[in-house]
Amino acid sequence: MTKNDEKSKGMYKNDHSRRDFLSLMGRAGCLAGLSALGLPFTALGAEPSKKPNIIFILTDDHRWDCLGSMGHPWIKTPNLDRLAAEGTLYENAFVTTSLCSPSRASFLTGQYASVHGIRNNYTRWDEKRNITFLQRLSQAGYDSAFIGKWHMPGGGLPNLPGVDPFISFTAKDGQGEYYNCPLFLNGKPINGKTPYITEELTNHAVNFVKQERNAPFCLYLSHKAAHHDFRPPAALKGLYDNEDLSHLAPESDKYNTWTNNNWLEGTMKDMHTTYRRYCECITSVDEQVGRLLTVLEVNNLLDDTFIVYAGDNGYIWGEHRYYAKHYPYEESIRIPFIVRPARSVRAQAGLRDRRMVLNIDLAPTLMELAGLPIPETMQGESFIPLLQSPDAPGREAFVYELFKDFPFGGRVPANKALRTNRYKFIEWEKCRCTELYDLANDPREMKNLMETAEGEKLAPELAGMLQDLKNRFHLIQG
Repeated sequence: MTKNDEKSKGMYKNDHSRRDFLSLMGRAGCLAGLSALGLPFTALGAEPSKKPNIIFILTDDHRWDCLGSMGHPWIKTPNLDRLAAEGTLYENAFVTTSLCSPSRASFLTGQYASVHGIRNNYTRWDEKRNITFLQRLSQAGYDSAFIGKWHMPGGGLPNLPGVDPFISFTAKDGQGEYYNCPLFLNGKPINGKTPYITEELTNHAVNFVKQERNAPFCLYLSHKAAHHDFRPPAALKGLYDNEDLSHLAPESDKYNTWTNNNWLEGTMKDMHTTYRRYCECITSVDEQVGRLLTVLEVNNLLDDTFIVYAGDNGYIWGEHRYYAKHYPYEESIRIPFIVRPARSVRAQAGLRDRRMVLNIDLAPTLMELAGLPIPETMQGESFIPLLQSPDAPGREAFVYELFKDFPFGGRVPANKALRTNRYKFIEWEKCRCTELYDLANDPREMKNLMETAEGEKLAPELAGMLQDLKNRFHLIQG
């Protein structure tokens, strides 16, 4: 083993380091106390027979900085900001593939796209190969529901063992419609009661939460918003028409080069008008999150419910003179990630955490939360230790991967990138040169350090670290 191999192996610990920390620090005192009382030990210091309810809310294309709590100058997200104030806001949260279908499969399985096999937006979900955390929780006694956007369209909607209800849509290859979207309940068409999709999905979520039951529940609520074609509800359209857009990247103005219009993922409008509609869609999601929180409070369920809010990928609004996603840049791969723990987790409220969290970390976290063993097939790490201790070791790096995605992503070559706490190292499959950025001094990734003295010094070590992680997690090479 070379010196660099030893260093890399030490820096990029797998999930066992975090689990060992929880065992030593979080559980030792609790175990001793419970043993002295003759009581059985449970994973998080919760009551032995009481497991928390779980709600995971996933939105589409919601980038990390479009939140009031992240310093956006005018977007209204009071309910999401409330979740952050009552829980933990992860300021460095990422997806391992910035594309709808692969990212959603990663949330569900705790695996990289290389492993679960959903590598673009037209890959078929393999029902025999992939096991969702919903199925695992159902087997452990949870009432599990999937409500909203599935969007792994190859072969239509799948069977999801243990999930009831499974409410979703297939319109527009699984993208759905903002208004009057046809829905399916457990494979059969149903009539909607509310025209706007974000409200309609929330109605179904509210009905599920309010059911009388003896078991804990797990709700996966997956919204279409804020995906194109960025149609907010009528009451919110125009809400942000007079807001100043000087916070956007300077190059976003230069992007509109053809009579102030461009093809923005199905929307032939100028970028700035489209951005306003996008923010209004996010505010609509926030309103519906508020409805759900109110129902939880009224029914005395809020403090016994573990709530996670996240986006399936970020979105580029003119930065680097690009738009949309796919690219391995920060605007594309960073996501909002908010956790409001149940009281059984005993975590401090109102924290802002800069330790890195990934979409593949959700599934193992929920396994640990429910007192289940974390399968070795999951490559993510539980973030329960991060919630409970500021001294828990955080992730030092991860791999971002993108595969060919035709036709929409055909303009972006497949790539692998290493993202550490300081650097971004990007290897493209073809057509583009390697890129290296110092995120501490260049957070907007404007200065490629390759072919500089600093880059020549850093590149070999970063390339070795990237290869080490690809080998460790059995990622497809290239």
